[in-house]
Amino acid sequence: MSQFHKPTKFPGEVFEYLQGGDDPAHISRVAHETAEALLSRVREHPDAAVVDRLVAFTDEHGIDAIAELWSRSSARSLPGALWRIYLMRALIRQDPQGSSLLYQRGVDEDAGIDEVVAGATAPTGPEQIIELADRILRGLFEGDFAVALERAAAFCRISSAGAASIADDLENTEPERASALTTKALRFSQTAQELTGCARLWRSGSLD
Repeated sequence: MSQFHKPTKFPGEVFEYLQGGDDPAHISRVAHETAEALLSRVREHPDAAVVDRLVAFTDEHGIDAIAELWSRSSARSLPGALWRIYLMRALIRQDPQGSSLLYQRGVDEDAGIDEVVAGATAPTGPEQIIELADRILRGLFEGDFAVALERAAAFCRISSAGAASIADDLENTEPERASALTTKALRFSQTAQELTGCARLWRSGSLD
């Protein structure tokens, strides 16, 4: 994945950063506590201005601010789910042209029900793919949490298909780029599985 170098900041109204060294148990506890506190507080009182700030949080403070809290959490956990959605949005905003190309190619490869679940405006260009990422993230805070995760998973499956298809086209002429796209397709596919698992756990009341 691409590296991000924006400064890390922790405004008090969004996160309380707890120091604790590298103790895995402490890191895990902080990740779960911050994720649960943030989500429950906003979902109980979904003020539009607060949701807007949370959606745009990484635009101002960088993805590192989120990564510090949640990136080392289990893929099938609340902080793990939040981290993947924020990272997905950050990657889309970093390269909306490339993201929309992969997505549209995946749709053209016959996305089936996933296109409906993801809910992107068609045809899906850079503006539409950014809008989709924002709507998915907003859905975590003010909509059906499991549905938001399933929409993100559908986006990832479509993008995986698109990346794999373009990789096939380039295999003979640009093997290095084809290899990078194949790796990206596998990562999208894995993330889709993880988000689908999180949605299932949320519905059963066991995502923590």
